[in-house]
Amino acid sequence: MKILLTGGSGQLAQELHPILLSSGEVIGVDRARLDLSQPETIRQAIAEIQPHLVVNAGAYTAVDKAESEPELAQAVNGIAPGIIAEECEKLGATLIHISTDYVFDGSQGYPYRETDSTNPLGSYGKSKLAGEEAIRQAGNRHIIIRTAWVYGNGGKGNFVKTMLRLGKDREEIRVVADQIGSPTWTGDLAAGISQIIPEIQPEIFGTYQYTNSGVCSWYDFAIAIFEEAEKLGFPLKIKRVIPITTAEYPTPAKRPAFSVLSPVKISGILGTYPPYWRESLRQMLTREVK
Repeated sequence: MKILLTGGSGQLAQELHPILLSSGEVIGVDRARLDLSQPETIRQAIAEIQPHLVVNAGAYTAVDKAESEPELAQAVNGIAPGIIAEECEKLGATLIHISTDYVFDGSQGYPYRETDSTNPLGSYGKSKLAGEEAIRQAGNRHIIIRTAWVYGNGGKGNFVKTMLRLGKDREEIRVVADQIGSPTWTGDLAAGISQIIPEIQPEIFGTYQYTNSGVCSWYDFAIAIFEEAEKLGFPLKIKRVIPITTAEYPTPAKRPAFSVLSPVKISGILGTYPPYWRESLRQMLTREVK
């Protein structure tokens, strides 16, 4: 099987590449070869590579910056996935596409299911929802996986790495405590995606959700990061983490207050629920130490 993996320099793609090798030949591409903001480079790359499977791990992920660059976010997240899906349909290839919890508005008080109504609050979420819809319009040969609060050992930065950097230099950090979600380690997400590949049949095409099990606030997450990092001997100066409200930390993009995703549907295919978020955080940090 020939697998085309987009988003080559991103944290998820870096985690996926070695895991996907067990499923076939992996061609990882970055923006230089396949620019998601340029439709012709997408069509050209897929035509040249002739993949059996495309895993679209590339995306415009700058949530706040998307408010001032909505056209670029829409091009990468909204239009490109539809083009990839169209090219996959031509080849009889399957598309696995990564989406987000930001397609929901966070007003619900219990975990979102795949069938719940979407209502994105900002440009990033709107662009990701547009991408989902474009894929569905292009055909049926796809698996869309929504995830949330993603962090990993690769990539340029994420919440865990930001906390470690700040905790090394500061004694006090203020962290939002009224946004609730499920932190998701790329190691588990990549493993889940690789498990699905051998099971790909027309009957499992559709939309799924994968996050680590359990829920917490960003404040809870930060506390856990520092507690686990301290046990592993990370150099930390931090003494206090102060919980604050979203209103006390204004950002250009409005974020969902509650974006817990139900993983029940995908667990039926995987045969098990995703690992608990804190256990996965510990694994990620242990890998950082090595």
